[in-house]
Amino acid sequence: MGEAATDRRGRRRDLGLETNVRDAAFDVFRRRGLTTLFSNPGSTEVPFLAGLPDELDFVLALHEGSVVGLAIGYAIARAEPALVVLHTTAGLGNAVGALATARVNRAPLVVLVGQQDRRHLVFEPFLTGKLEGLAGEYPVYAEQPVRAQELPGAIERAYHAAVIARGPALVIAPMDDWDARAEEEREDAAAGRVLRAASVDPEAVGALAAFLESAETPAIVVGAGADDAEAWSALTELAERLVAPVFQESFGARAGFPQDHPLFAGFLPADRPRLRERLAAYDAILVVGAPVFRQSPYAAGRFTEPETRIALVSDDPAEVARSPVELAVLAPPAAVCRELTQRVPARDGEPPAPFRSPRRPVPPAPGEQLRAGHVLAALAERLPRDAVVVEEAPVDRPELHERLLAREPLGFLSAAMGGLGFALAGATGVRMALPQRPVVAVVGDGSSLYGIQALWSAAHYRVGALFVILSNGGYAIMDRLAERRGLEPPWPAFDVDIAALARAFGCPARRISTHDELMDALDDVVPTLTSRDEPLLLDVAIAPTETFEP
Repeated sequence: MGEAATDRRGRRRDLGLETNVRDAAFDVFRRRGLTTLFSNPGSTEVPFLAGLPDELDFVLALHEGSVVGLAIGYAIARAEPALVVLHTTAGLGNAVGALATARVNRAPLVVLVGQQDRRHLVFEPFLTGKLEGLAGEYPVYAEQPVRAQELPGAIERAYHAAVIARGPALVIAPMDDWDARAEEEREDAAAGRVLRAASVDPEAVGALAAFLESAETPAIVVGAGADDAEAWSALTELAERLVAPVFQESFGARAGFPQDHPLFAGFLPADRPRLRERLAAYDAILVVGAPVFRQSPYAAGRFTEPETRIALVSDDPAEVARSPVELAVLAPPAAVCRELTQRVPARDGEPPAPFRSPRRPVPPAPGEQLRAGHVLAALAERLPRDAVVVEEAPVDRPELHERLLAREPLGFLSAAMGGLGFALAGATGVRMALPQRPVVAVVGDGSSLYGIQALWSAAHYRVGALFVILSNGGYAIMDRLAERRGLEPPWPAFDVDIAALARAFGCPARRISTHDELMDALDDVVPTLTSRDEPLLLDVAIAPTETFEP
């Protein structure tokens, strides 16, 4: 056996032995920390996956949506790219919706997609994929290397693209490429290190400071782009210096400010008339890490009153480009807010009334069903402040926001683009990455069916997340939306035994139908959330929520 050595880029080489492309790719994975692979493999991936080195961990999910959902949660929780391996057309096609979630949630993923053998692709053999455009515009990068020897460099370029653009970066890998001989005397077309400046242009800070100094009644709107400890700290200092209320963006995937802070003012509504009304009292709005503004139902008119001035701070170029603002600064939000706090004078003024969660609902009378509020209020009273709440209960999301406040960074996570099937897998991935944090997914019964296969992965890999299913027996949000049009919906109600499905996938589960059962179950499981190494699903039967106003 040859002697091991490393080159100046940290690549491991065995002297005297020929190195193939697969070995060179493994060097990239080791160097970039891509040592956990999320996959549902097929035959085109066998040459790559069979006989993985011991230091690479393979995580199986039973559907590609779950594969990508696991990786999204893992990547967001670690703030580093995660590695996904998909199987040609069927695998990538099944994963497109989840890749859209990754793009809008700005989750960095390196996605390897298997392809048929390069040597007979021209004949379109069985399992050939027309892959380059299959995921549409959702990948931030996509490449099929022109030669097998370019594959390791393409993986490294995808890593950089995933970090810089914060999204899924695809590399298409023909199955015979892995066995090709690597070129050790030629450089890969990829940077060894990419460093991003975190300093802020003083002129930009000055313009923002002047914007705020001219305001009589400023307010701050925060979003997912401000969800990290440094941004929370900087925004807290800035809000306190301005004595300004802080609103959370509507339909935000993450919380941008501590929601138990006295200056937290609640959640913005998702239609223009109510948004105008909510922001009418303020003459200047500073938006940090959020679009201006995310909405759901269309409504005519402006976002705000004409005299209201708006400025934006974001590190997302697309967000900056499409936002209708007077002033936009493309820069890291934490760095801008930290410098801005030093530039703006402290304001005197009466603090706004703090946000208050609704009162705990009265327990249901005998014979009455539980409601979502009973479940959410019980969780709010019991969850520790560092809990991560992963949400996918569309009709109950407004009440969940009001009751389950995010008190630490990554306290709330959801799919920003609205597609279902994320929460069960996403919560599993978060807990795999952060085994010390309590993780709870609150999911509608209809939503759970889009990604139910993730429960197998949670059970098999002993991931101690809690899954709370709000089982209302149908698509309640669709019923409410149909009612707004005054027409009968064509879809039927359905009653699926989610607990039985969970047990079929090996995940322990309980069916909950009374208030006492709910209290006992939560009192039993919540204290174990930090230490447990087994998932649990609570299938809670509730009455359908009768109103919906996002």
